[in-house]
Amino acid sequence: MLVDTVPMFSNADAAALYDLMNPWDPARFPGDAFYNDLVLASDSVLDVGCGTGSMLHRAREAGHRGRLVGIDPDAAALDRARRRSDVEWVLGVAADAAWDREFDLATMVSHAFQCLVGDDELRASLTAIRAALRDGGRFAFETRHPQARAWEQWNEANASEFEDASGRRLRCAHHVESVVGDVVTMTETTSDPDGTVLRVDRASLRFLDVPTLGAFLAEAGFAIEAQYGAWDRSPVTDTSRGIITIARRA
Repeated sequence: MLVDTVPMFSNADAAALYDLMNPWDPARFPGDAFYNDLVLASDSVLDVGCGTGSMLHRAREAGHRGRLVGIDPDAAALDRARRRSDVEWVLGVAADAAWDREFDLATMVSHAFQCLVGDDELRASLTAIRAALRDGGRFAFETRHPQARAWEQWNEANASEFEDASGRRLRCAHHVESVVGDVVTMTETTSDPDGTVLRVDRASLRFLDVPTLGAFLAEAGFAIEAQYGAWDRSPVTDTSRGIITIARRA
């Protein structure tokens, strides 16, 4: 992700706002419950793209007694994650993972998998994640199904307003810059309600279809154990908005 930041809204501010806009709550959100169940059932978990660490925080609070590790390239997000010291936090990208058969479960939640844009980056990341898993270990993640064309909703008309911890009102709006093949490049602009721009974040996301995703997984040495089109574990259909995958180290 490329970031254009002005001093009035720092990386730390952005990380705090992310937590406010995206609270992790298995009791309220089916996707959070889906991953929470997998994590609590696994002795050792690697969360790739862990962000501010909310999922692992909640797992520890829920009584997980095993090993929990989060890796993310965003230093400000990891600073927030490190509020819990009983979880291991590592600065880096997926391809940097150097663990060897140490985890029962690896996860990439909140559509983090879509940040793996290039073929080489995707292959290197999957190889590293597979290497980190024990024999039979599982990799769980979700991605937006390209057929739903989610990016068509990322526009000014769907901007959101939030109040941060200090009571300041903030506005977040999205704009799609380009759609090239299966890669969508977009910006998120954070501003005051009067339109004063505080920060612009730019990201490219990859929208893989089911066959292409399956081919990358197979090439990396994964076998798809289950694939769903929604958090209720219903199958992927021609109207599904998501592709939720559990792949096993083959």
